[in-house]
Formats: sequence, C-alpha cells, structure tokens
Amino acid sequence: MKLDRTLEEHFEDLGNDHVSSSEQTPMRKDAFVLSDEEKIERIRENVREIMLTLGLDLEDDSLSGTPDRVAKMYVKELFGGLEPKKKPKSSTFENKYKYGEMLVEKNITVYSTCEHHLLPIVGRAHIAYISNGTVVGLSKMNRIVDYYAKRPQVQERLNIQIVKELQEVLGTKDVACVIDAKHLCVNSRGIRDVDSSTVTAEYGGKFKEEAIRREFLDYINLETNF
Repeated sequence: MKLDRTLEEHFEDLGNDHVSSSEQTPMRKDAFVLSDEEKIERIRENVREIMLTLGLDLEDDSLSGTPDRVAKMYVKELFGGLEPKKKPKSSTFENKYKYGEMLVEKNITVYSTCEHHLLPIVGRAHIAYISNGTVVGLSKMNRIVDYYAKRPQVQERLNIQIVKELQEVLGTKDVACVIDAKHLCVNSRGIRDVDSSTVTAEYGGKFKEEAIRREFLDYINLETNF
C-alpha cells in the first residue's frame, strides 16, 4: 500500500513538473486496431460517465451533445496527429537557384495539448534549415508542426520530432526549431501563473555552431509588421 502511494506521488510529480518519458510519443502496439468510429464511440461513453460522475445533467440541451462533440474533437482534431496516415507528404525540390543561406519560417502557430493534464499548449514555432541541395515547400513546414502538435505532447518532444522529421525530409542535419508557448496547465491550474511561457529549442548540424545559431535567433527577433 505504501509502495503504491509512493509510485502515485512519483507519477504525480512527473506530471506536475512536465517531465517527458521518451523522444517518441508513447503508443501501445494495438493503437490502430480500432477504427475512428469505434474510438469515438468509446470516448463518447467515457466522457458521458465523467460528466455524470461530476453531477452534470446530460438531459439539459446545452450538455446533451457534449460527449459526442468531445469524442469527435479528440479523434478528428486535437489528437489527429496520432494517426500515421495523416502525416503530411513533404515533397522536396532541387535548389536550382543555389540559395546557400539559411531559410527561416517564424511565427508558425502551435496548438497542442499537454499530455499530463490534457490542457492546451498555445504558442509559436520558429524553424530554419540550410539546404544541401533540396528545398521543401513553405507550407509543408507548417503542416509538419501541426501534425506533431496534434497529439498529447511535451514541448521538448515536439521540438525534437519537428527537427527530426525535417532532417529526414531534407536529407540534412542542418535544421533548427525554437518554440515559445503558454501551457494552460501552468496558467489555469496549479501555480496559475498567467504570464509565464516556456521556450525550448532543438539545434542540428551547423546550428550547433554559435555564430549560425545566433544568426537564426536574430532573424526570429526581427519585428514583423505587414
């Protein structure tokens, strides 16, 4: 009993401190056995049970459709990035214009969900790469961010997954990503610090060099007014 309590406190501390357990999103081997419709049905019933346990009246017009809406949102939207078939296809093109400097796309919107409390993570991602002969469409970088964000996440892991995916797509280690985000599990519960945000970074290849990294960070800090 004491051991069970100690383990419970250990896992609670891991969650409250937002500690990641692995570089890959933890998935069971049977994660894709159920169809989307079957997942929605199961989640619908579980959400309904949670709401009933909380004492909510599901006969009320405002609440009656909530279990169905939440189930569809989880499967089709918030956690759609768990489905490998939804991974964006990232076609590359020859760098015919021989552009040899870094390419930076900044202020990419990040909407994700903290895997410890299932509360929103909202922020911006800034990505850069240096071409070694191939380039990727700008919108594909946004789609890669969106795909890996649409799953229960830890911000550090999100950084790593974005960089590794672009390294594979582009065939180069010279990729970097910085994310600045607010975590509602910090802002709306626990310490309730509404002003804090979390900044994480992942640097590959040449971006580990101080001068290249500084150039990237300087681009991020450029004011953008259109």
